[in-house]
Amino acid sequence: MQPSTVSPQPFSQPAAATLFGETALPAAPVRQAPGVWGDRAFGLLALSAAGLTLLLLAGILLALLVGAWPAIEKYGLGFLISSVWDPGQGDFGALAMIYGTLATSLIALVIAVPVSFGIALFLTELAPAWLKRPLGTAVELLAAVPSIVYGMWGLLVFGPILSTYVQQPLQTLLGGVPGVGALISGPPVGIGILSAGIILAIMIIPFISAVMRDVFEVTPALLKESAYGLGSTTWEVVWKVVLPYTKAGVIGGIMLGLGRALGETMAVTFVIGNMSQLNSPSLFEAANTITSALANEFAESGGGLHEAALLYLGLVLFFITFVVLALSKLLLARLQRAEGARA
Repeated sequence: MQPSTVSPQPFSQPAAATLFGETALPAAPVRQAPGVWGDRAFGLLALSAAGLTLLLLAGILLALLVGAWPAIEKYGLGFLISSVWDPGQGDFGALAMIYGTLATSLIALVIAVPVSFGIALFLTELAPAWLKRPLGTAVELLAAVPSIVYGMWGLLVFGPILSTYVQQPLQTLLGGVPGVGALISGPPVGIGILSAGIILAIMIIPFISAVMRDVFEVTPALLKESAYGLGSTTWEVVWKVVLPYTKAGVIGGIMLGLGRALGETMAVTFVIGNMSQLNSPSLFEAANTITSALANEFAESGGGLHEAALLYLGLVLFFITFVVLALSKLLLARLQRAEGARA
């Protein structure tokens, strides 16, 4: 009898590895959560929107540079300090328009900021509950009035009132005072730098007051109640608690109003007088702004050096707006550094 032989079986890898006597399941393939692709797509869309904004800004700046290049080549930086604007003779300077733009905007801020602060303070700290909503709505409705309506109202209604009840009495009382008389001189017609500045102030009050009210309301009630509990008055709470907490929002609201004042066109065109010469420092003197000059003359420029000078004015306004924004950022950064030093 032949001995039985066992044929060797081929070695096979076990289906699963063992660990401490227990069978370990094979690792599942790693799959990304469905939300990851959505997050990436959203991030790309947000990045595209930011990039598009920068491209548009660069395109506007490039278009202004190309269009204004003939005037830049001829006048250079002397364009900014020349007060002569004579399209008939082909002589152009931007000083009168720059002065009118800055003067009207400064007057508007001097009037609008305290009024807006008072409105926001009253709505958030002093007004009864039944009055807050209707008064806040009434202030915000001022922002919905078209600028041309403000201009017509300023020319037909406000201008005569300013002339009769402000300019003429001031000239009668203070016209002979050295220095002061020059600031109130001029024909009493009710149009000029002061009239334009007051109209601009009325137009930007809704924007500044709305922002101030909103940032005042986000101040934690615990901080204000603690200050009241220590015996602080309403003014002390606002000045020492609310304003330091919301300074970034307050400055942002003021810059928003300033930007609105710098770029306003139609309302200013109606009431400033549209005279591109600097004859006197009077607040009642007819003047011009960059935006009103562009609105009045661009359609009739006919190309050439006149159109290039107008585009140069637009480039100057672009630069002024950029400088204002940069100064506001520097102011905020300085306030934050000072706050850290005090801490």
